[in-house]
Amino acid sequence: MNNPLIKLFRSKIYTAILLLAILLAAGVIGFKVLSQLTWIDAFYMTVITITTVGFGEVQPLDQSSKIFTIFLILTSVVVVGYAISIITEYILSKNNLEGLKQRKMQKKIDSLKNHIIICGYGRNGKQAATKLLAYEKPFVIIEKDKEVAEKFQSDLVPFVVGNANEDEILLQAGIDRASTLISALPNDADNLFVVLSSRQINKNMNIISRASQETSYKKLKLAGANNVILPDKIGGDHMASLVVVPGLLEFIDNLSIVGKSNINIEEISVEQLYDTSEIKTIRDLDLRKKTGCSIIGYKDANGEYLINPEAELKLVPNSKIIVLGRPEQIHTLNSVYNIHQ
Repeated sequence: MNNPLIKLFRSKIYTAILLLAILLAAGVIGFKVLSQLTWIDAFYMTVITITTVGFGEVQPLDQSSKIFTIFLILTSVVVVGYAISIITEYILSKNNLEGLKQRKMQKKIDSLKNHIIICGYGRNGKQAATKLLAYEKPFVIIEKDKEVAEKFQSDLVPFVVGNANEDEILLQAGIDRASTLISALPNDADNLFVVLSSRQINKNMNIISRASQETSYKKLKLAGANNVILPDKIGGDHMASLVVVPGLLEFIDNLSIVGKSNINIEEISVEQLYDTSEIKTIRDLDLRKKTGCSIIGYKDANGEYLINPEAELKLVPNSKIIVLGRPEQIHTLNSVYNIHQ
């Protein structure tokens, strides 16, 4: 187990055992030398002295042996008392380790702001978490299966164990401070309930929901979901596209957005590129010359997309551009404009 609390207690236990061993060895050697006892009798005298059981001596003790015994008793009171306290503390703490771990994790969750909440750690939830982790986005996972949470929980992946349908669990995950919620539960009814509850608690957050049935699409939209994803539909379209336009799809599959080191596509707000008090065009920005990246898309303030925008298009406030480039060109773009820093 890699828990630092357990490591700390184990190190203390090892120290206590070492001190007891040194005390026992010192007692045996002391009685052997001072009282001229056999090794068995010296060991016996040491044990009854350390444990203070009150048994009689093997033979009458002389002055030097009595003084040694006094020091051995006083030392053993300290060492044995320390060992007992450490072992007791370890046993009690191990029993409460789950509670300590949960409190530590909750403290970390309470410090998050503008984070992402993933409801459900199934196939879709795991894929979302993997991408967010690679892109260093803060997120919290809500999972009702305790065994799944304990298996995958770590300092990098904070979990809240509970049912995402309950407002208390959503609040525990910090939904009132979150920027986005991904509802990846396997049941459409559960996703619908989560979307409704989340939208009531946080009016401004972005909500993305999974749906198994196409009939659930409109219901989830009405409930407050900004985007509804149909994994089966996407999978079918993908397979059909491999037949219709295999070369194009292969090219798209090679566009990586997994992590900072190898991304090919970026979506950037205009405010990150220049001072929007004086409106500039794509030509004025001249990203191609500065970074090597090409602007392949534009998203206006109303959320409408424009593919392959003209050079004379004005980059108005609250809009975004989509750029394409090789990983090193994207890295240059991020460095020049201090994006993700």
